Amino acid sequence: MKKRNIGPSVIMIILMIYMLIPLVVSIIYSLNEKWTQLLPEGFTTANYVTLAQDSEFIASIGRTLLLCVVPIVITIIIVLLALFVSTAIFPRLEKYVQLICMIPYTIQGVILSVSILTMYVQSPTILSNRLLMLFGAYCIIILPYVYRGIRNGMNAVNMPMLLEAAEMLGCSKIYAFFKVVVPNILSSIIVSSLLAVGIIFGDYVLVRNLDGTAFPNMQIYLYQTMKSDSQKASAVFVVIMLITFLIAAVVLYLQSRQGKGAKSRDKE
Repeated sequence: MKKRNIGPSVIMIILMIYMLIPLVVSIIYSLNEKWTQLLPEGFTTANYVTLAQDSEFIASIGRTLLLCVVPIVITIIIVLLALFVSTAIFPRLEKYVQLICMIPYTIQGVILSVSILTMYVQSPTILSNRLLMLFGAYCIIILPYVYRGIRNGMNAVNMPMLLEAAEMLGCSKIYAFFKVVVPNILSSIIVSSLLAVGIIFGDYVLVRNLDGTAFPNMQIYLYQTMKSDSQKASAVFVVIMLITFLIAAVVLYLQSRQGKGAKSRDKE
């Protein structure tokens, strides 16, 4: 009987504990009246009650979700169309599409925001709208992550073979791409979207530079709260993490249901 190697499991458990320490400490700090000695003193949920009754905090959650959904949807559509053209119609363009999508890796948030303001802030067109600038900036920031996730998914399902098989059955290329290829890479699209959500949720620089306090998201609210109440700020941080975990859990649950449905259809 082979002995089970528990070394990797122990390492993973240690890493998980290490990564969860900041969140656990933040939860403890937000649930106590003060922590000036070795151990915290006085249990309280006042910080969370205050946040639940704060209309500005609730509005910041809605703004953050909006800032996540719109750029992610736009970027996914653009990447899918670009990959369709570069892989199914003009394969020679694929390397240029990849190069363009990888460029944002090298662009820092401060440089990007200053460049956008310099170019568009005095424009007489709709491009001078600060919120539109912010959506565009987020599309640029998350572009490499969305592209890489979707491209890896296409490589995994052997997209040329799927397109060829669909065309042999009488489908057009664009119909085969969106009706055959896209459903097969849906898990890759979901994973890329989750990564993009994490990036946008954690951003402060772009929203602060491009929109100031006119459209404050949760990071702006957190920064403003840190100036006045560190314990309340810890509660805000915990709520941000819980919302992120909840979004990830819901998306992964839907993904697992879809996978089970696909397996049941294959058995039938």
